[in-house]
Amino acid sequence: MPSIPREHRKGQFLVLPFARFPDTKRMQYNTKRHARTRVDPYQRPAKVFLLSPALLTGARAKQLLSPRAQFPAAQSFRSSQGVPIADAFSFLSCLYFRGKMAYAKHFATPPLGWTGTGIYVITPGFGLVPPEWILNPARMQQLQQTPVDPKNRAYRVPLEQHAEALAEQIGRLASDTHVVLLGSIATGKYVDLLWPILQERLLYPCSFAGVGDMSRGALMLRAARSGEELDYDSVESMLFKMTGRRRR
Repeated sequence: MPSIPREHRKGQFLVLPFARFPDTKRMQYNTKRHARTRVDPYQRPAKVFLLSPALLTGARAKQLLSPRAQFPAAQSFRSSQGVPIADAFSFLSCLYFRGKMAYAKHFATPPLGWTGTGIYVITPGFGLVPPEWILNPARMQQLQQTPVDPKNRAYRVPLEQHAEALAEQIGRLASDTHVVLLGSIATGKYVDLLWPILQERLLYPCSFAGVGDMSRGALMLRAARSGEELDYDSVESMLFKMTGRRRR
């Protein structure tokens, strides 16, 4: 079983980098009631985002790993410093992950006392990592060799441990904090592990239902540019609408 990277541990708790205080000039939507009502940013519910990983196979992955590649992300990846995972995944998945990052940066509002931006990337074998987490060849190899399957212990254990630490930190700072999943709920590869831990606080964009990845990416980029946050519903409610089954 892979251990949780030391940079993400502090005792038994996930170390989450410190959040900026909300911009008083920005007005956002009240997602607690899933209504398009403008509210003061100091009064809106706190919100953190979980981003599904990029596809680690295919032409773009081969380009990133090529020793002859000269674009910035590839050069950083090969260097001793490595490349931030957000930059690498934005290249690998292009519009979709770029949209997720732009959207999460614009609308993440972690509670006071939180560390970091309130944005975490789901990574096979490493659990939840911040966007600035460094990706290098050794870590990429572990990512590629870890199946995204809840039955696989190497994938399941780090993600469950980090999700539990996330839920515990939410409970200590602001129990009404929402956790928005920007990824697929069509299969159980994320939901089967996250929902039992986060339950009703785990939300999903309503407009994602029945929409492909590229359309989702464009939708999130438009929302980030316009400042109009998408409507959310609980993952359980969204799954019931899609399948007619409850998760209980």
